[in-house]
Amino acid sequence: MVADFRKRFWISLAATIPILILSPLVQEFIGLGEALRFPGDLYLLFGLSSFVFFYGGYPFLKGLFDELKAAKPGMMTLIAIAITTAYVYSSVVVFGLSGKIFFWELATLVDIMLLGHWIEMRSIMGASRALEALAKLMPSEAHLLMPDGSIKDVPLEELKAGDRVLVKPGEKIPADGDVVDGRTSVNESMLTGESMPVAKTAGAKVIGGSINGEGSITVEIKKTGKDSFLSQVIDLVKEAQESKSKTQDLANKAALWLTIIALAGGGLTLFVWLAVMNRDFAFALERTVTVMVITCPHALGLAVPLVVAVSTALSAQNGLLIRNRVAFERARNIQAIVFDKTGTLTEGRFGVTDTIVLSDEIKEEELVKYAASVEAHSEHPIAKAIVDSSETYPVEEFTAIPGKGAEGKVNGREVKVVSPGYLREHSMTVDDKRIEELSSQGKTVVFVIIDGELRGAIALADIIRPESKKAISLLREMGIKCMMLTGDNRQVARWVSEELNLDDYFAEVLPHEKSAKIKEVQQRGLVVAMTGDGVNDAPALAQADVGIAIGAGTDVAVETADIVLVRSNPLDVVAIIGLARATYRKMVQNLAWATGYNAFAIPLAAGVLYKSGILLTPAMGAVLMSLSTVIVAINAKFLKVKKVA
Repeated sequence: MVADFRKRFWISLAATIPILILSPLVQEFIGLGEALRFPGDLYLLFGLSSFVFFYGGYPFLKGLFDELKAAKPGMMTLIAIAITTAYVYSSVVVFGLSGKIFFWELATLVDIMLLGHWIEMRSIMGASRALEALAKLMPSEAHLLMPDGSIKDVPLEELKAGDRVLVKPGEKIPADGDVVDGRTSVNESMLTGESMPVAKTAGAKVIGGSINGEGSITVEIKKTGKDSFLSQVIDLVKEAQESKSKTQDLANKAALWLTIIALAGGGLTLFVWLAVMNRDFAFALERTVTVMVITCPHALGLAVPLVVAVSTALSAQNGLLIRNRVAFERARNIQAIVFDKTGTLTEGRFGVTDTIVLSDEIKEEELVKYAASVEAHSEHPIAKAIVDSSETYPVEEFTAIPGKGAEGKVNGREVKVVSPGYLREHSMTVDDKRIEELSSQGKTVVFVIIDGELRGAIALADIIRPESKKAISLLREMGIKCMMLTGDNRQVARWVSEELNLDDYFAEVLPHEKSAKIKEVQQRGLVVAMTGDGVNDAPALAQADVGIAIGAGTDVAVETADIVLVRSNPLDVVAIIGLARATYRKMVQNLAWATGYNAFAIPLAAGVLYKSGILLTPAMGAVLMSLSTVIVAINAKFLKVKKVA
């Protein structure tokens, strides 16, 4: 469409130059009326104008039939009626009727409308450029590892699940898969919005289209073509951009009414200037044509779709995937948000939260280091969490204490890491209120015994994500109540709730009971969003007014979620609600501009300021109408995703 409007504009513009030279009104204006006249000049003017009318005006004439066929008169109807009226009247004057010839105004009007549509189509394309950028992320070839160890460059279409490819430093990863060899960092910013490169070692997942960093890696292909993350994202964006918006329905109704007002206003303008003001038909017709052109509801019709196109493409670039457009628009009205605890507000893994030293002879870091040294030989999740939190010493004579802990010799000292049950069994008592407090929070507490003496305690729990506290704080500033659902016991839930300053929490909730809790919050009269990992949270996500699946990674097909967040970052919940509010503001701004412009433009076009010397020609009306549309398009492109780090 862009190429078509561009071509028609330039050809019509070339034909307009002789039309202007041959037009009697223009000749009189420049004082060369007699010098430029010759026999048959008006017939030549008619021929050139007919060409501009039928060739340049074709998109509008075709649009008239399409709109009337669909019983939805709109912008094309108004333009087509305006140019047809000017053309028919001027043609009749050429062939004998007394009056003025409007061919030069017809030609300039068609030129300006073509130019306006060309600029507008470019703006619409610009709104979807982010989607094009996503599609261009994939490389054209991959380095396929052959069974004999050789490397063969093949097109992406030839890759299949199970193939292994070599990805060199700086190259794009050709498909979704798992790293089987090598170490590197990968830039996934164009896919997930994560600005920092992500470290990748054997076993890590990589996404096709992301950019490999400093190391060579071997990747085993898992998904290709339509199954890939990138293809799913592009499909989701297209689906969201094409889906109906409630605000768009309102704009479409307003555009229909504006078309009716324009046609009625045009007729009224003609009647007033002829019957009331006693002006000639040519003058009245010019005012009528200007009213119909300037009132074209194009800006109103584009006000919402352009914002939709920009917001969905922008969100996809930032790892915020909209599956349900209506639910996304509803997100601006969220009053309460319920988070699943494990894997959403927390990392879903054990980690050291507190260290208590019971003797002045040893420091905290040293205590944990001794414990980690012993636990390095254990497979227990608690042991792994302690090991992950510290460096270790070499250990000798490691022995597991079944059901109670482990022991070994570290730097020549006997070290035991044991449970509270071991202390009770060996009549060892701990009189420290800090340990009681940690236990009351539902944390797991283990004790460190060195050379037979109780030296300290280490508390472990599901680690709260560093971003959770900031996300909750920002959501509360936005006037949203923050709550938590968890299957954990009440002590653990209370601790997490107090740490994050939540408004409420529900503990010991079984997976099948989660949707009932969402309904309970909705019965308080609140618009509720549910945020979870999309697996056992599916019923709750479906029950909520807005379901947000967080940390979906490359699995974007979370069927029960309205919005899918690629990263496991609660701050993205803040970003998506912020985007929903910003999107709505842009829609309202565009609708206000489009309707406000018409309220001002219609009387001006009708000639209410004629006595003040202000009179708009149809061509000037077309300029103002096109300018209004371009302003709406530019305003939509200013929409931004406000990411919170």
